Amino acid sequence: MTELPMFPLGATLLPGESLPLRVFEPRYQALVQRCLATDRRFGVVLIERGSEVGGGDVRSDVGTVAEIVDHAATGAGRYSLECRGVARIRIAAWLPDDPYPRADVEPWPDAGVDGDWRAARDGVIEARERLLDLWRELAKRAGRRATPPPPLALPDDPSECSFTLATALPLSEADRYRALGAAGPVERAGVLTDAAEDVAAALRFRLQ
Repeated sequence: MTELPMFPLGATLLPGESLPLRVFEPRYQALVQRCLATDRRFGVVLIERGSEVGGGDVRSDVGTVAEIVDHAATGAGRYSLECRGVARIRIAAWLPDDPYPRADVEPWPDAGVDGDWRAARDGVIEARERLLDLWRELAKRAGRRATPPPPLALPDDPSECSFTLATALPLSEADRYRALGAAGPVERAGVLTDAAEDVAAALRFRLQ
């Protein structure tokens, strides 16, 4: 169990994903100062209800450790941050928001691969390709040229690969959170394939 500064956001951060932040609230200015003086790490959780500004929000109990990889002071105590998701965590207990949100957290690594990971991974890749084909067709009908996505470089590690695939899909916040909370890579791939098929169905409807 570790006490960690926390940054609730209106979005889910996935391990391996980049996170730019503009910090202006005094409580988060204090959080950044603490992080820069120590290990540069804090936790990010999704706000289920409420606002990012002012407090009083309802927060999820699964999150991601973020690490500040670059920062710039922009005046009046404000910061511009470039961060990166590092690892998944569970929130064991929220502590008082003094001087900034804090929580006792515990690591939550993926479970081992339970099932056919290669087949699950390939299913996500194929679902993504179907989405790209649909986007290209929509762009063609609209008289536009579809901008190709950057090449997809997939790590060998199943957990890292599954999160990389998650960041490469146009997921809703609900599906991103489901992907974050999946027990392991195979289960996460199932979430991603189902979510991609939902998006594909909506695109096919637009093509009718």
